[in-house]
Amino acid sequence: MDVDGRPKVVCLCGSLRFQDLFESERRRLTALGVIVLGPEPIDGALTPTTREALGQLHLRRIDLADEVRVVSEGGYLGAATRREIDYAREMHKFVSSMDAALAL
Repeated sequence: MDVDGRPKVVCLCGSLRFQDLFESERRRLTALGVIVLGPEPIDGALTPTTREALGQLHLRRIDLADEVRVVSEGGYLGAATRREIDYAREMHKFVSSMDAALAL
């Protein structure tokens, strides 16, 4: 629970190439009573317009979150994830990582 008695909200960010890690972290946090927000895999190719819309949708998830948790392996951060981390910091969100190779 957060300080005000409500569940903490965590937004997962990272490359969807780590889908198994996303699901594992989502389950772990949910079991701790955390509300977890994050991207869902999309089937098929994305148009640039759809990709941009989904990127904006993810920034709104960050707006709702108390914390942003980066899902990664081996220190990998793509351009979109870096943008999301920068945005989270601009919004004064706590940023953490499940990957010890990342120094955030």
